[in-house]
Amino acid sequence: MVVITIIGILIALLLPAVQAAREAARRVQCQNNLKQLALAIIGHEEVLGHYPTGGWGWEWVGDPDRGFGLRQPGGWAFNILPYMEQQTLHDIGAGETDEQKKISRMMLCGQPLSMHNCPSRRQALLFPIAYSGPYYVHKLNMSSDITMAARGDYAMNAGSQNRSQIPVFPYTLQQGDNPNYPWPDVSDHNGISYQRSMIRVAQVSDGTSNTYLVGEKYLNPDDYLTGLDGSDNSNLMTGYENDQHRCTYSPPVQDTQGSTVWDYFGSAHANGLHMAMCDGSVHFINYTIDQETHRRLGNREDGMTIDGKSY
Repeated sequence: MVVITIIGILIALLLPAVQAAREAARRVQCQNNLKQLALAIIGHEEVLGHYPTGGWGWEWVGDPDRGFGLRQPGGWAFNILPYMEQQTLHDIGAGETDEQKKISRMMLCGQPLSMHNCPSRRQALLFPIAYSGPYYVHKLNMSSDITMAARGDYAMNAGSQNRSQIPVFPYTLQQGDNPNYPWPDVSDHNGISYQRSMIRVAQVSDGTSNTYLVGEKYLNPDDYLTGLDGSDNSNLMTGYENDQHRCTYSPPVQDTQGSTVWDYFGSAHANGLHMAMCDGSVHFINYTIDQETHRRLGNREDGMTIDGKSY
């Protein structure tokens, strides 16, 4: 009995250490994911002359026949596929008619990518679709045909303004292509990727080492797997929305059960989250970061001085 008691005590002492080691390994993997995503985003900018556009909106997904600029309805996760060794996935359905693309868009949305998921939160799996958003599914009345899709745990920096989505977008491709279509005013957006953005590195006047590029997004743990969180309810390949874009007007927070917020950066890690800067470096940002510093890091051009030691 004494020996059994001692073994039980040792196991109790060892278990937290094992759990801590596992979380440390998951954090390293998460950091590496963001590093690779940042390099792909930077590669996109170097080749095409601008950071990946945020696309049109949540009812649209990427289309390989519509380039990488204003005509592309898909968002940043779709547009960087060629720069993360996923050219084949990006090109799926190329040359097809809109009718044929009903099927290939479903295949696109149903491909999990491990680089987009933080292992501390969830694996790269397919998750339930609670909202029938993608254009080729929702608009063409095929919502019943797609019930599961891939999602991501990282979001690009949309800026320091008090919103990360514009709930207005064209209902047809022809409307979106019309130069006179009344797109929403996003002139207050000062981040790197947002609705129909084409931001160049030269526009990051505060410096690439002082501006957020992409980082971990906040999510309610109750809905990691459900698709019921309004900021995690569509799929990885949609256009501009808070599933894939976040802002810095509020401080980052740790995932908290029972609490749903749509626009914040955050993570499942204790103490802080990983954020990649526009120079490709990845930093661990404490949840206790000064809010003004966090806000400034989301603004690419406010001209305000930031002390690197403050984060």
